[in-house]
Amino acid sequence: MNMNRKFVTAAATALLTAGAIGTAQAAPHTSTAPSACRPANHLAKIAQDQSSAGHIHFRVTLTAPRGYAPCTLAGSPTDVRFSDHGTPLAITAGRYGDQTASVTFGPGRPVHFDIQVPNFGQTVPADEASFTLRTPDGVIPGTSFAHGTFRVATGTLIGPVQPGA
Repeated sequence: MNMNRKFVTAAATALLTAGAIGTAQAAPHTSTAPSACRPANHLAKIAQDQSSAGHIHFRVTLTAPRGYAPCTLAGSPTDVRFSDHGTPLAITAGRYGDQTASVTFGPGRPVHFDIQVPNFGQTVPADEASFTLRTPDGVIPGTSFAHGTFRVATGTLIGPVQPGA
């Protein structure tokens, strides 16, 4: 009887082990795709948006091609710099809006943020914005670039990242 118990115990152990191995092999793999938030892994374009009282608005839209993993962004980009045909402009941008709201970005999930420019005083042409994207816990290493025809001025503000194009 002792021999039968050992045999049953060994057989049960073997079945459980085989089941665990089969389950581990069938489990879905976590994504090893690079993050869409990394500067080299997304595209950014600038286009004029609807004006509001006292401001001109430009929308910076970020898109990620297939093959990249979604990520979470929050708040307004930082370290925003503007240039025109490669010449840096001496305009420092502030930020406005909710800096804590999170948004998911990745393939099929574009995001955008606003460049709000006062339309009084002198605006200057620009064709490139560089910026650092933020997460709820910090910043994404590296600098992202967006291109398009737009204008900036003293008092330009950057809005928080929002879902949609």
